[in-house]
Amino acid sequence: MKLEGLTVNILGDSITEGVGVSDPRNNRYDNILKRNCKLRTVYNYGVSGSRLAYQTVAASVDHPRWEENFCDRAKEMQPDADLLIVYGGMNDYIHGDAPIGQMGDQTPHTFCGAVYYLMNLLTREMYPGKPVIFLTPARSFYNKEQRDTEPSAWSIKRADAMPVRGYAEIILETAKQFGIPVLDLYHELGIDPNNEKDFQNYTVDGLHFNDAGHRIIASRIKAFLERL
Repeated sequence: MKLEGLTVNILGDSITEGVGVSDPRNNRYDNILKRNCKLRTVYNYGVSGSRLAYQTVAASVDHPRWEENFCDRAKEMQPDADLLIVYGGMNDYIHGDAPIGQMGDQTPHTFCGAVYYLMNLLTREMYPGKPVIFLTPARSFYNKEQRDTEPSAWSIKRADAMPVRGYAEIILETAKQFGIPVLDLYHELGIDPNNEKDFQNYTVDGLHFNDAGHRIIASRIKAFLERL
């Protein structure tokens, strides 16, 4: 894919918003990508705490934006973008209380349904004929307490909660129905905060990436897009 001169929308959560980055204007992954790929414009739609699926119980009374979701926020994005990138799912894993559901669900009330709904909305309704790219959640070890190989221990989680890999696999599987390319950051980012060295070198808390981590994210996205 030729990237120079493109206008890009990026829909994401706190990582896309730039939590953990010292200087978002220069060091956040979307701005690195804009600079290195000579993109025309990048619209950043990163909101901390937001999930793909709907929430029924408030995850935090102190952070009302946590209750927002990608399926609704997607409708607020710039309509003239040439490329759409969606990077989320981690908050569905951490504190999302929607049930996992099953493949075939089509409403945002389950995680499976939210992934389908969002992919359908972007590819068939909002941006038909334009490239849409999804990124899976990456590895995490949040505050050295929550390993990503285990379901989240957050109190509002349901009994069907899965490790991070499960959420990533739903994104990968659903994308096949729409022909959406997916960058599998869980396996391909090359950063595992469960490893102490990676935790210290690339993250601020095992979940949010520092400047070095954002440089790697940007490089993975650039290489992935250039292969398409």
